[in-house]
Amino acid sequence: MAEIINMPRLSDTMEEGTVASWLKKVGDKVEEGDILAEIETDKATMEFESFHEGTLLHIGVKEGETTKVDELLAIIGKEGEDISSILSGATTESKNEDKEDVALSAVEESSKSDDESSVEIPEGVTVVTMPRLSDTMEEGTVATWLKKVGDTVEEGDILAEIETDKATMEFESFQSGTLLYVGLNEGESAKVDALLAIIGPKGTDVANIAKNFKVAGSSPAKQVETPKRAETPKVEALKQEPKKEQATVEIIGKATGGRLFISPLAKKLAEEKGINLSQVKGSGENGRIIKRDIENFTPSSSAAASVGKFVPSGQEDFDEVANSNMRKAIAKNLAKSKFTAPHYYLNVEFDMDNAIAFREQYNTLPDTKISFNDMIVKACALALKQHPQVNSQWFDDKMRMNNHVHIGVAVAVPDGLVVPVVKFANEQSLPQLNAAVKDFAGRARNKKLTLDEMEGSTFTVSNLGMFGIESFTSIINQPNSAILSVGAIVQKPVVKNGQVVPGNTMKLCLACDHRTVDGATGAQFLQTLKGYIENPVTMLV
Repeated sequence: MAEIINMPRLSDTMEEGTVASWLKKVGDKVEEGDILAEIETDKATMEFESFHEGTLLHIGVKEGETTKVDELLAIIGKEGEDISSILSGATTESKNEDKEDVALSAVEESSKSDDESSVEIPEGVTVVTMPRLSDTMEEGTVATWLKKVGDTVEEGDILAEIETDKATMEFESFQSGTLLYVGLNEGESAKVDALLAIIGPKGTDVANIAKNFKVAGSSPAKQVETPKRAETPKVEALKQEPKKEQATVEIIGKATGGRLFISPLAKKLAEEKGINLSQVKGSGENGRIIKRDIENFTPSSSAAASVGKFVPSGQEDFDEVANSNMRKAIAKNLAKSKFTAPHYYLNVEFDMDNAIAFREQYNTLPDTKISFNDMIVKACALALKQHPQVNSQWFDDKMRMNNHVHIGVAVAVPDGLVVPVVKFANEQSLPQLNAAVKDFAGRARNKKLTLDEMEGSTFTVSNLGMFGIESFTSIINQPNSAILSVGAIVQKPVVKNGQVVPGNTMKLCLACDHRTVDGATGAQFLQTLKGYIENPVTMLV
């Protein structure tokens, strides 16, 4: 009987593979263990060996062609065996896929010609859609509803807390009325402009609106059914991916071996409070743990004492956490920057003796306290005014030379990283910079920053010196042209005036986009920066 060979998954992240070369051709004898082909994955080009014996009867993917994991790659069987039924089955599936695409396209085209809603909306009823709360937001997650169906809503009331790709933000109502319908449960996600809620006069029947509402270019909610595809005959059954609840974290219980379902916000709060999730009873749908369950949780002393004693020695265990919108945005934006901007790196080491003495003396002033980071931000701002090329931004059709200096200061938060922006940093004093950065950092960790405070940077400073990191490189925050990585101040022997003496140095790395900043330009900027850092009194002149 013929054996169907599908495109194998040769790495944990592989979604498709390319046949680099076939080591066998149709008609060749194949022994178990023979190398059939070289497959190019997302990580490497790897040899793919056969687990079957017979004759290579069919090749489904030619050299240089790409196909998805588990798609038909080859067929091995007895010499002369009829495989037409197998191939016709694959053809039927392909045709069904085409029909599916046509059907979906027809729905999309018809929806484009319709009005914003597929049904007439009664007077006084307002359909509230998922708002775009940041410039990069593509979808949002309802962290918490502050109103429930049946509640009276006044204009300006907070309807819900929405988790975006940058922060969890309060979403207020611009209408008054009664909350008649909620389109998303806590912890669920939806695209921007998808149905979020319906507000209107009390008692209004909105079931038909909720069922048929659609936005421009989309289909009515929950009305398009994907046609079933004909299955291609396979000898080896494909693994079925388990269905996952949308925007719900599924955790393998360490103590009981059961599963817990929890919203991303509740998971984060539990981690911050050190709460053992196996002790928390969920009040959400299907027992899902939500924010209020964590906030109202009171640990049991007996339960706390018993935690962990049922865990077998050597048991493999892991937690699966759904990627937050912030983490998705970080991954998307940094990957785009790393793989589109030609990065290069300039490394320097500055003498910090004068900077240390300057800071100590400056901080003796009444009600004054500045950090080394404040001094670096100020020095960068002054140096950027002298080197506008480093303060530039790259766009596909132009390069923008900024005359203002807005410095982004990277701040670590529990969900990832945010970059609040110090506007007109060159015009601010060291104490003003200190107050601004402290305020930004505190509100960033509490997710209280506004979108305006995180946009518009022309240069970025990332400082890991306070964590003891001596040197590192950073990825440019596009469309900016450069980012400065700042390490720790290290005490070590240095040579001064021909003699080895104790000294203090700090390593910095400037990552530059070669499209806008040439090597000599970056080096000149660092020389100017060195003058300010090693002689900080010049920043006050």
